Amino acid sequence: MSLRRFLPDNFTLCLLTTVVIASLVPCRGAGAQVFGWLTDLAIALLFFLHGAKLSREAVVSGLTNWRLHLTVLASTFVLFPLLGMLLKPVLLPLVTPSLYVGILFLCTLPSTVQSSIAFTSIARGNVSAAVCAASASSLLGILITPLLTGLVLQAHGQGGMSWHSVGEIVLQLFVPFAAGQIAQGWIGGWVQRHRPLVGLVDQGSILLVVYTAFSAAVLQGLWKQLPLPVLGGVLVVNAVLLACALLITRYGSRALGFDREDEITIVFCGSKKSLASGVPMANVLFPAHAIGMIVLPLMLFHQMQLMVCAVLARRYAARANVDGRKAASTARDVTVAD
Repeated sequence: MSLRRFLPDNFTLCLLTTVVIASLVPCRGAGAQVFGWLTDLAIALLFFLHGAKLSREAVVSGLTNWRLHLTVLASTFVLFPLLGMLLKPVLLPLVTPSLYVGILFLCTLPSTVQSSIAFTSIARGNVSAAVCAASASSLLGILITPLLTGLVLQAHGQGGMSWHSVGEIVLQLFVPFAAGQIAQGWIGGWVQRHRPLVGLVDQGSILLVVYTAFSAAVLQGLWKQLPLPVLGGVLVVNAVLLACALLITRYGSRALGFDREDEITIVFCGSKKSLASGVPMANVLFPAHAIGMIVLPLMLFHQMQLMVCAVLARRYAARANVDGRKAASTARDVTVAD
């Protein structure tokens, strides 16, 4: 059982299979155009369903813990970009310039929603705050990520994002999301009852983007530009970023005076990056032939964060069980003494 937690999940296996298929049978010409249209439709539907699913009551109810939410947002949208830029002398020699752009893009993305909440629950953290923090990060990321990506890339001479790209993000992602929020009163219950459908659209849209992106990248000679040492370098860079984020959120939350439950929420919501948001955004922000190289670090980071946080969540839970037993034992001793 201890080995299973280190194995890739089913969706990661689907991602790897999609990359293999795109490498062997890349779409081109009219086929690529059709897949592009399907991808845009799937992404719009995805964000519409997420808008219809996200409970405004859950977001509003958690807003009272503003210190926690600001800490999570600071980790997501300030700490990560700073790490990506400040560690450039260490990170850049390990990867190619194109992959480093992918690393910087990864650093600007919002947190995950489902896995952040799930790991917070397993670790016995503040679940209601996690729902609010992760949801707020995902929503704000639609607007913050393209602007932040432009600023980070421009600061490092990579060229910034145009206002046209920001407008496309708003049109393709935020407008469907807002439409879903407006329609929530009519279809929110139906969406909640059919969560597997949202999951299917979620994963299907990502697989479509990955297939079209890697098809274009393969036709541009992706694998000739990505030898095994460079791929290993990406893994090292991801490991460094994740380790820094986990350590800073853990000890930083303690220094700020948060209790254990809030610390757990900050660690799991503030150290993650969303594949579900990142892949559609990359599809809008970057040229088709560059997307494969851009999203590769994110795909690897996705699996790495799941494996590491699964282990960390179990350790938090085990520690909570030990502390609970100690507290119960102390209470019994006091009762006997009385």
